This record gives sequence, structure tokens and C-alpha cells, in this order.
Amino acid sequence: MHEAEDFQPRFVTHEGLPDSTADTGVLLREHEGLLRVELVVTPFGMPRRWRRPPAVRLARGEWLRWQVNYRFAGTHGDEWTYRLDTLNIAYGPTATDLFLSTPTHSVDELATLR
Repeated sequence: MHEAEDFQPRFVTHEGLPDSTADTGVLLREHEGLLRVELVVTPFGMPRRWRRPPAVRLARGEWLRWQVNYRFAGTHGDEWTYRLDTLNIAYGPTATDLFLSTPTHSVDELATLR
């Protein structure tokens, strides 16, 4: 969300595995009936994350919510911006209101930003 856009949430919905040449921020791989999900964090945000959670494996019908936040240094003095990414991903056919329920798996990478 951006202040200039009155903090309207932005979201993108995809079906199927992403194009491997696209910069999606998430790595997905199917193997032996499971979907391996790994979030790729930006190297430009702070704080640096030296230790990251392992990839999550989803069985069909399960879903994951992965949250991570960043602070970006501004180009005008001490100003900085905040970014919160929330990845909701399901494996297999799901109900349209699935992401309103409690996730099967949850990863919290929210950090204290100074």
C-alpha cells in the first residue's frame, strides 16, 4: 500500500506454477505429491536476515501464510519506507474464501525495525 494511493491494498492472484524466468519472489517446486514453497527476500531491505526459516512443504488442500517486513533507507536524509509482504499460497483446488480461515502453515519473519 502507498500513501499516494490512499493505502489501498495491492494483491496478485496466480494459478499454476510461476514462470521460472519471472521475478516472483517465491520459489515453488512440486516433488512426490508435495509443493515446496520458499520465499525469496529482497537483499535491499533491512534488517538483514542471516538466518531464514526453511522452505515449507504443502500437501494438497493445505495452505501457507508467510509474512516478512522490511525497512528501506530513503534517498532524502533520514526518511525511510516500510514494506510488509504477505504470501498466501494454497496447493490444489480450494474454496474461494480459503484465505479468510486459519492457515495450515504459518511463517512469521516480522522483525523489529529501527
